[in-house]
Amino acid sequence: MDAILALEDGTIFRGESFGADGERYGEVVFNTSMTGYQEVLTDPSYKGQIVTMTYPLIGNYGINKEDMESRRPFVEGFVVKECSKISSNWRSEKSLADYFKENNIVGIEGMDTRSLTLHIRRVGTMKAVLSTEDLDEESLVQKARDSQGLVGIDLVKEVTCNKKYIWSEIKDKGYKVAVLDCGVKYNILRELLNHGCQVIVMPANTSVKEILELKADGVLLSNGPGDPAAVKYVIDTTRDLMGKIPIFGICLGHQMLGLALGGATYKLKFGHHGANHPVKDLKTGKVSITVQNHGFCVDMDSLNKKDIEITHINLNDQTLEGIRHKKLPIFSVQFHPEASAGPHDASYLFEEFIKMMKKYA
Repeated sequence: MDAILALEDGTIFRGESFGADGERYGEVVFNTSMTGYQEVLTDPSYKGQIVTMTYPLIGNYGINKEDMESRRPFVEGFVVKECSKISSNWRSEKSLADYFKENNIVGIEGMDTRSLTLHIRRVGTMKAVLSTEDLDEESLVQKARDSQGLVGIDLVKEVTCNKKYIWSEIKDKGYKVAVLDCGVKYNILRELLNHGCQVIVMPANTSVKEILELKADGVLLSNGPGDPAAVKYVIDTTRDLMGKIPIFGICLGHQMLGLALGGATYKLKFGHHGANHPVKDLKTGKVSITVQNHGFCVDMDSLNKKDIEITHINLNDQTLEGIRHKKLPIFSVQFHPEASAGPHDASYLFEEFIKMMKKYA
């Protein structure tokens, strides 16, 4: 079936659909990962976005339930050069196309993803519509322009859990960690468990009182989708928790922590989406290869350097990648230390969180 991807600036890409039929809206971005498409699809941070994979062949090792990063896929649409017709892997349980049909995801293949990626790099991320129903170009461009986009929109409420739950019970309970679920990836929870923590996941709108009543040793602010400035209730909660409990922020959690500390955020031209971003630890000089997925960034110059230390920077564009409070038990990173791009370059950050909780227990 024919499919069209239309951008708000009037650019049109034609291809063929795979997966579900329909029409989907979102901000179009590109991801430079060569593998890990299943993790991309099920990362709640991609809510509100149509994702283009720069690697040309996607779906060749199929889909399996063990590699899910959340309860379901959250991408609005998926753009690839070619969707593999076979799934060649001993762990594969179904094809990418079948997975899309089951989860009502619209995909498009057979279009020039290289051209789209270069266009996004030149112009920046844009609102877009992906359709198998309406094939009128002018109509689709107008629909893209009329769609809501991401700025000022709270998408966390659409991906967070409905109620508190324990990720996994362990016999020798180590430190108790309350995870504020803004769209948390399962591998963050797995890493905490691997470090001996009892992990309790809580909805993003959980009150400070409820969090403190858990008598947890630390709070983790998770990753998630959209504009951090739109999630004011989490920013307020974070501000009220400061000084009362150790806090570790990841991705959106890092951005909301920056806002709670009095900083500001801004939208990047085309964001950071991929598994090959070099980040430098300013304390050790070590460079880690990291996984990133964010369209907003904390403004380094907006932070009060008297109280806040810059700990990490992105070596591609010199943007802020990590902060630490000089007096309070608080630190955060923009990248995903659980995602194993290096593969273990950034796992030391979970150990830092354990040390912090031990110190302030």
